[in-house]
Amino acid sequence: MLVLLPPSETKADGGRGAPLDHAALSFPELNPTRAKLADALVELAGDVPASIAVLGITERQVGEVTRNARLWTSPTMPALRRYTGVLYDALDVKSFTRAGLAKAQRRLAVTSSLFGVVSATDPIPAYRLSGGNSLPALGTIRAMWKPVLEPVLQSIDDLVVDLRSGTYSAFANLRPDAVTVRVVTENAAGERVTVSHFNKAYKGRLAHVLAVTRAEPSTVDQLAKVIRKAGLTVERTGDHALDLVTEG
Repeated sequence: MLVLLPPSETKADGGRGAPLDHAALSFPELNPTRAKLADALVELAGDVPASIAVLGITERQVGEVTRNARLWTSPTMPALRRYTGVLYDALDVKSFTRAGLAKAQRRLAVTSSLFGVVSATDPIPAYRLSGGNSLPALGTIRAMWKPVLEPVLQSIDDLVVDLRSGTYSAFANLRPDAVTVRVVTENAAGERVTVSHFNKAYKGRLAHVLAVTRAEPSTVDQLAKVIRKAGLTVERTGDHALDLVTEG
């Protein structure tokens, strides 16, 4: 099983790993595109006003430009510790046992504007680049990734659980048998509506469950059984679709 997570805009500072080396990352087929994007991002960082405009940030966030300028020289840390925010707080990597962490390293991967997709333990630096950005020298991030990322993700034989957000889903279509999970709640009329406010938190909780379970689900029904056993409410809504139902 491979669980695909969205990235986060926020990243942890620092790290103890050696500077970025694409040879140390999973999915080496993506390295040529990774290198093009990294070089373009560093070049853009040489023009602070242009970086602020392209990245869609404010002058108060100029430190993000500094991060990009140091992309090739700053220290790295495992991807699951680099990404922060609501989803990753709920994932709670720090609480994993040694056995749970080993499973997470095999089962979790993060989609990324800069790297396409990285495994949980891939060493990456702090950076700023969003899925909706467009780099002057290269064009849209989506257009850069789709032709190269899609065949890589579609070649994965394991059960794939898609927790990506809409922006990052557009980077690559998955195989038809990949399982999509929608976070929903019931409104006053009893209608199922997509959750926005707690979406990331519930996806983080779900990712935690799937990362540490002793089970090895290979079908949608087996996957749903694992989720229910953890105390979450899930319903099958299609051949390869699940609704994770939150409390109102």
